[in-house]
Amino acid sequence: MITGRYLLERLLQLLVTLWAISLVVFVMLRLAPGDPASIMMGEQASPEQVDALRRDMGLDEPILVQYVRYMENLLHGDFGRSVRSHRPALEVVAERIPATLQLMASGFLLALVVGLPIGILSAVKHGSMIDALARLLALLAQAIPGFWLGLMMIIVFSVKFGWLPVAGRGSIAHLIMPTITLSFYFLGLIIRITRSELLDVLNQDYMRTARAKGLAERIVLIRHGLRNSMMPLITILGLELGTLLGGAVITETVFSWPGMGTLTVNSIYMHDYPIVQASVLLFGALFIVINAVVDILYFSIDPRLRTA
Repeated sequence: MITGRYLLERLLQLLVTLWAISLVVFVMLRLAPGDPASIMMGEQASPEQVDALRRDMGLDEPILVQYVRYMENLLHGDFGRSVRSHRPALEVVAERIPATLQLMASGFLLALVVGLPIGILSAVKHGSMIDALARLLALLAQAIPGFWLGLMMIIVFSVKFGWLPVAGRGSIAHLIMPTITLSFYFLGLIIRITRSELLDVLNQDYMRTARAKGLAERIVLIRHGLRNSMMPLITILGLELGTLLGGAVITETVFSWPGMGTLTVNSIYMHDYPIVQASVLLFGALFIVINAVVDILYFSIDPRLRTA
């Protein structure tokens, strides 16, 4: 059973982690080359105009003073205003969250729906041609860079054949290539881990006992084998969801998907500090929440943890 103390500990971890993320991002942005005031004003602006804008943005003050003011605003729910659109940064980022969540959910579901059956089949057909093909697919999925796969799909399916739109978000057709690109690495991971863990379970004593009781092989495999091999898979998937978040940034950039990843990359180029800081903090919070959900799944799957 999940206790109040456990939830309090996770909340404290969330706050400390987000504070650390905010500090690192704030310092790294200020140390990066380039001047937001100069970029905003353009090449035709005079030095006096650039200096005036820099003072308005508070960039002429020491970095420690800037950080203290930033944290004070953050504690009041103020993430600052975008230097490009002059809108609240949190409002701009929030508009992009649904697109990112849609892409992540579709990529994860595709990898799970395709990878899990292939991994199970590979373990059951151990040593066969099916097993060899599954292992080859897993190897390719984890070896091919996501950006390269996305570019190749654009060249083949959009430029050459014209079957799918090159970029953007709208219909289901717009979602196909980004989803495949994002899910490909995860697909290989699920195949490999499912096969490995299921192979360890198939010859255990309790599996032979279940078969001796006359249970159908399908029931033995799903109820006893797959259930006991899910814990390592969930653990690794929880840890690797950060990779899925990072892959979403790359995938969104390749396909011009209007999500948080594309917004963050463009804001880095434009030195739009408030947008970058708000985006990274939300990415961090999302990653921590996902890991908390994974921890909760442990309790529902493994009764030993509930007893402990």
